[in-house]
Amino acid sequence: MHVLYGGTFDPVHHGHLRLAVELRERLGVAELALVPCHMPPHRGDPGGSSADRLALLRLATAQEPGLVVDDRELVRGGPSYTAETLGQLRTELGASEPLVMVVGSDAFAGFERWRDWQAIPGLAHIVVVHRPGAELPRHGVVAQLMRDRGCTSVAELHQAPCGRILPLTLPLLEISATSIRERIREGRSPRYLVPDRVWQEIQARSLYGAGR
Repeated sequence: MHVLYGGTFDPVHHGHLRLAVELRERLGVAELALVPCHMPPHRGDPGGSSADRLALLRLATAQEPGLVVDDRELVRGGPSYTAETLGQLRTELGASEPLVMVVGSDAFAGFERWRDWQAIPGLAHIVVVHRPGAELPRHGVVAQLMRDRGCTSVAELHQAPCGRILPLTLPLLEISATSIRERIREGRSPRYLVPDRVWQEIQARSLYGAGR
């Protein structure tokens, strides 16, 4: 089973990494791929470039063999659309390999606004990680998808290549990349929120206002 966990990772922090480890263990896979995406157009500065965010992510995962970095969305260029990434992976993996994408309940609540969202269940399973305060709607597209495709066990994901939706509640570290950027910009330390190697590289690259 191939599992993707995407995000901007701007910057990657211990909340991202701990969730990735929890997911890998809960889903019973040897590896989990973190997929950094291009910055959404509505995001403003400060922020790390694609190259910066990728470098930090690789540093953060270098000593954790169960976590790998998939840079396909940055290499591909242009807007990052989940359906396009999953379609590319489905071609690479073949028709029978289970493919899983991970999404937070806050993002999944607006799933019908995603580009080509109708194609996604035919390409991959969806694991929806519950985020406090982000409940799924009880009516509409997402509610209907949960009724039609919802499942209750990881085993069901291993038994089919795609099409199921599994809600999961996992231990979360409530760390915000936005607050980390603010801390750095204000001259405060983000230590213990991000890996030491990441903080050292942020300083070396003068990212997010470090050293100003």
